[in-house]
Amino acid sequence: MDNIIKITLIGLVTGITGTGTGGLAVFFIKDMNPRFLSFILEFAAGLMTAVVCFELIPEAFSYGGTASAFIGILIGVLTIMIVEEFITRAGDRKQKNKKTGLLRAGILMAVGISLHNFPEGFAVGAGFGASTTLGIMLTTVIMIHDIPEGIAMAIPLRAGGFSKSKAFLITVLSGVPMGIGALAGAVLGGISKGFIGTCLGFAAGAMLYVIYGELIAESRRLHTGRLSPIGNLMGFVCGVVVTLLN
Repeated sequence: MDNIIKITLIGLVTGITGTGTGGLAVFFIKDMNPRFLSFILEFAAGLMTAVVCFELIPEAFSYGGTASAFIGILIGVLTIMIVEEFITRAGDRKQKNKKTGLLRAGILMAVGISLHNFPEGFAVGAGFGASTTLGIMLTTVIMIHDIPEGIAMAIPLRAGGFSKSKAFLITVLSGVPMGIGALAGAVLGGISKGFIGTCLGFAAGAMLYVIYGELIAESRRLHTGRLSPIGNLMGFVCGVVVTLLN
C-alpha cells in the first residue's frame, strides 16, 4: 500500500512539475515563435518514441508475451482515438459559441493534455510495477516531454485573455490526471506479471498515438521547415542514450 501511495505521488509531482515548468513561460514570453515551439514538440516526440520502442514495448513483451502486449497496445491506441474524437467535437461546439481562436486553442490544449496525462501516468505506475529502473526512466522522460506541452497550453490561454496567474494555474492543474493514472497503473499492474505486460502495452499504444497523432501533427501545423525533423532526430538520439544508460 505504501508503495502504491509513493508511485501515485511520483506521478502527481511529475505531471505538475512538467506542465507547470512549461506554464512558467507566460511570465516571460508574450508570443511563442512557431518555429521554436515546433522544434521542442518534435524533440519531445523523438524522445518519447525512442523510450517507447526501446524500453516500454520490449518490457511489455517480456512480462506479458506477444498476445497480451499487442492487445494492450491496441486498446491504448483506441482509447486515445476516442479521446481525440471527444476533443474535436468539443472544439466544434466552442466554435459555435464564437470563442476566440487563441483562447479556444488553449482550452482544447488544456483538455487534451489533461486527458493525455492519464495514460502517461499509467505508464509510470505500470513501469514501477515492472522495475524501479523503468519507472524512474519513464518519469524523467515524461517530465521533459510535458514541458513543451505546458508551453503550448499556457501561451494561447494568456494570448486569449486569461491572466498570467490563471493561465499558469490551469497549466499546473492539467498535470493532476497523471497522478490518477499512476495510481491506476500501480494498482492494476500489481494484479499479475502478465497483466503488467498488458498495462505497459496499453501505455505504449496510448503514447505512440499521442506522439504521431498529436505532437507531430501539431508541430507540422506550426512549421514545416527542416528545424522540426532535426528536433525529432535530436530527441530520438537523446532517448536512445537514456535507454542505453539504464
